Amino acid sequence: MSDTPHEEAHTGPIKNPKQLLLTVFFSFVVPIFAIIGLVMYVTSGTKPADGAANPERALAERIQKVGMVEVRDANRPLRPGEEVFKGQCAACHATGAAGAPKLGDAAAWGPRIKTGFEALVHSALAGKGAMAPQGGGDFNDTEIARGVAYMANAAGAKFEEPAAPAAAGASGAATGASDAAAAPTAAAAPASAAQATAAAAPAPAAAPATPTTTAAAGAGEALYKQACQVCHAAGIAGAPKFGDKAAWAERLKDGIDGMTRIAIAGKGAMPPRGGTQASDADIHAAVEFMANAAK
Repeated sequence: MSDTPHEEAHTGPIKNPKQLLLTVFFSFVVPIFAIIGLVMYVTSGTKPADGAANPERALAERIQKVGMVEVRDANRPLRPGEEVFKGQCAACHATGAAGAPKLGDAAAWGPRIKTGFEALVHSALAGKGAMAPQGGGDFNDTEIARGVAYMANAAGAKFEEPAAPAAAGASGAATGASDAAAAPTAAAAPASAAQATAAAAPAPAAAPATPTTTAAAGAGEALYKQACQVCHAAGIAGAPKFGDKAAWAERLKDGIDGMTRIAIAGKGAMPPRGGTQASDADIHAAVEFMANAAK
């Protein structure tokens, strides 16, 4: 009998079916799930928020200009339709953003031209679809009507550009001047007696001054309706919905001034000042209006 010790046969680490299943699971299944989780984590930050299925339309609505409370020169010359188009309408009508009919597109403008000039002007001033109301912005109603005529005529219409409205005060002054020139000078003598009587009578008390309303009165609600509600009414692009106390609770911790600074500087999908040219005071008023609705 040999004294050489018996050598065991060479075997691998897997010795039974259970070990084989565990090896397959940890070698293939676990890494696959790890890769899927990593991909979801990386791409989660770029997913559009609920309600942002049409970011182009949302952007076009946010960049619409809004009116601001300001003192204007009532006697300034009205601007022509082409200038109004470039300053107010080109943002959407030059590119066809948000479904706006492009300048010169006869097929898109044809059905609209058939409704008539007055209907087109009414839609522009009151707003329609993604187009916010244009009245009260940088241009007055007559200038907006000129812009409508310019765009419609570029697509084949024959609308006449509205003229500047006649100044009622000027016509009244001219009538008064003609009446005064026609009056006989013989009335001067009776007038002197009336003047003497009026001088003896006590002067009437001055009417109380009407309190001056502040320029910011109602500006917050007006700015919200013209610009902010595009996103905040529906919660587009992650904007906290108007009146949603849960969504506003964390933001209210910054205070009105803190939220105003964020609105002015812009944050996330919201551009600075909400894409408007509103003043700091109006932005503050709009933020306060939305914050009060969520308290």
